[in-house]
Amino acid sequence: MAKNITKNYIQEIFPERPQNANKGTFGRILNIAGSKHYIGAAYLSSISALKIGAGFVLLACPEIIVNPIVSMAPEITFLPLKNSEFNEISEEFEKAEIISAGCGLSTEENIKKFLFDVLKNRKEEQYIVLDADGINILAGIQEEISLKNGIITPHPKELSRLLNIKTEEILENKEKYARIAAKKYDCIVVLKGHNTIITDGDDIFINTTQTSALAKAGSGDVLTGIISGLISQGLSPLNAAISGVYIHGLAGDIAAEDLTQYCVLASDTIDYLPFAINEILTED
Repeated sequence: MAKNITKNYIQEIFPERPQNANKGTFGRILNIAGSKHYIGAAYLSSISALKIGAGFVLLACPEIIVNPIVSMAPEITFLPLKNSEFNEISEEFEKAEIISAGCGLSTEENIKKFLFDVLKNRKEEQYIVLDADGINILAGIQEEISLKNGIITPHPKELSRLLNIKTEEILENKEKYARIAAKKYDCIVVLKGHNTIITDGDDIFINTTQTSALAKAGSGDVLTGIISGLISQGLSPLNAAISGVYIHGLAGDIAAEDLTQYCVLASDTIDYLPFAINEILTED
């Protein structure tokens, strides 16, 4: 039976912040994101991870988009890529505890090869969050890929590509197909949309924070960063996905109260994360 995600549940699993911490305490994320046409996706997925509490985010992106992002967020560190080849990130890849990939990446042939090498070289103990074009590229890989200790965050159309099933069929039975994908890839699936579904292939969790304000470009990038940032603070992939979806929705709800559901931007939800977290930390 599906379980609704509640504030009490999030309070039980939300990570603590020890006072004697340093940036290394809260994880090292390698975010592989962005392209010349999708600079914002790289920014949003990186800064949201830091905003939710990650200690360190290294953004691997085309060098042409580094300067615009630096001007928006000097807190992000960079690994500029000349050719988007795996050898350009191999040294930092070994150090990364969490890898997020796909936001604004594009599906050009060299990027497909790049992401394939990322997936094949990832160690099982390295957590991975795969979104957007990362999922689209995964759908085209013929070899069997395990994403154990990983999360994928498709919307229904992306899930249809992964499973080679019509989108309409998925919409008719979202829980069933989310479970199938979770078992196929041995990972957590976050099937985005109204009443977002999270599953490990067995249990089903339904999000209860939701607003049409989040139906904007960039929202998925923010969610990817939030989930990655929660893993970096010690949550399991399942609990990070559950908490991330709930908090992202709650930030959208609170932002909509101030800005209306029409006017909330993806970047606004990042600004409202402190209010969402404060609500989580406040006992009823």
